[in-house]
Amino acid sequence: MNQRTARVSAASLPTPDQIADSWLARYRDLVDDWDAFAEALGRPLPVALWANPARISVEALTELLVEQGLSPQPIQGLPNALNLPPDFRAGQQWWYCVGLAHAQEAVSQLPVTLMDLEPGQRVLDMCAAPGGKTAQIAFALDNRGTVVANDISYGRIKALQGNLDRLGVLNVTTTQSDASNWPTAGGQFDRILLDAPCSSEGTIRRNPSLLQRHDPAGSERLGPRQRALLRKAVQRCRPGGLILYSTCTFAPEENELVVADILAEFDGKIRLRTIDIPGFDTALGVTEWLGRTLPPELARCRRLWPHRNDTGGFFIALLEKDANLPAEPEPELATLAESEHDEWLDGLLSKYGLPDDYWSRYRINRQTKRGLHLMAADHAPPAVPPAEGRGIFFHRTNVRPPKPTTSGALLIGPDVTRFRLELSREQRDAYLRRETFAPTPEQLAANPPGQVIASYRGHVLGIAILHRSGVIESQFPSRWSGRASGTD
Repeated sequence: MNQRTARVSAASLPTPDQIADSWLARYRDLVDDWDAFAEALGRPLPVALWANPARISVEALTELLVEQGLSPQPIQGLPNALNLPPDFRAGQQWWYCVGLAHAQEAVSQLPVTLMDLEPGQRVLDMCAAPGGKTAQIAFALDNRGTVVANDISYGRIKALQGNLDRLGVLNVTTTQSDASNWPTAGGQFDRILLDAPCSSEGTIRRNPSLLQRHDPAGSERLGPRQRALLRKAVQRCRPGGLILYSTCTFAPEENELVVADILAEFDGKIRLRTIDIPGFDTALGVTEWLGRTLPPELARCRRLWPHRNDTGGFFIALLEKDANLPAEPEPELATLAESEHDEWLDGLLSKYGLPDDYWSRYRINRQTKRGLHLMAADHAPPAVPPAEGRGIFFHRTNVRPPKPTTSGALLIGPDVTRFRLELSREQRDAYLRRETFAPTPEQLAANPPGQVIASYRGHVLGIAILHRSGVIESQFPSRWSGRASGTD
């Protein structure tokens, strides 16, 4: 869940007595300090966000927030992340809307940091929406190579792609598929993230209504689905590769018991790695639950309880596949037409003063009649399952004149040498509200009429039109502008 949509008042959160009288009491013997646990669930959750490493350093983002009158706090163990007050609306800030940062709960940021990611690896995110972890993976691979981000829901894929576009992620192909039936023809992966669908018990600080509507029996019902997904993850993992299994729930039925059953099913073919999470106070995995004794290696899993780090609840297991097992053949790759775009690309070079070899760093494909998509030069998506999208939609060619999309402008904008318009704070606010506004005499003198790349304090905002009549028309997307307050 993206934090920018989750704003919870302290009055709506449960009291310690309500916690004690609820289904959460089933975990009393698992929690080291029940009173602190119950008290933590009654406090609003801080807003956590990470700086987009392709666009801004965490130090520069901190400066922006301090200038805004905020006191961002570094998150120990997450060097690229910051905590802000619970009532802060990150998604309405100008810097958020143009992809300088992404809001994501602190414990939700941890799985990707444990996957030992390096450029050149092939990675699958099985249940990827809304895309925060996918984007983390993409940037850990230096925005190169191949990540496949899958989700079963088309609506969630749209939200996922929106976040990837805003953040400028170039090395991801999105697919809509039941990941428990991921096709063998799609190949094997060096790293697989399975942030499994779960009962979400650990999100009570963001979703207090769970306390009344949750039925713990749902954990038993979810177990078969989670096992099917983790089973498929093991099958799709290359020998020697890693699988990160995580949930945001407390229930052992969805955590240790799932992992224990898959370990037994693949006896000797996978093993649990010990997890070290510097900066976070974690608990060992459960080895006894409701009369069932689990193998002692289940203690290598890690639990994050809300009271230990002022976070939500989370569970993480890291599995390694035996490197001596036989590997499968490499998958058939998708065929992408890449030779029909020279006229449009040359037009962008000429207009915006980009270097002649600029496009060599990318792979460009016309995926729809609307225009061109841009990917990392070494992005190699599989032929199956069929892609919903590859890279970002960056240049709209079905309009006259053709124009970069906002995600395209955010990407190429820092490199343009012509037709770039620096806005004032007031102009920036009008631009984000999709308004028409007046240029200054200096802006008129520096730019001829037509498309321009709009920026603020050197950070690209998107495309604007400088009309001959002497006004600037915002081209900021309507689906993005509704959440932008323009707050400094």
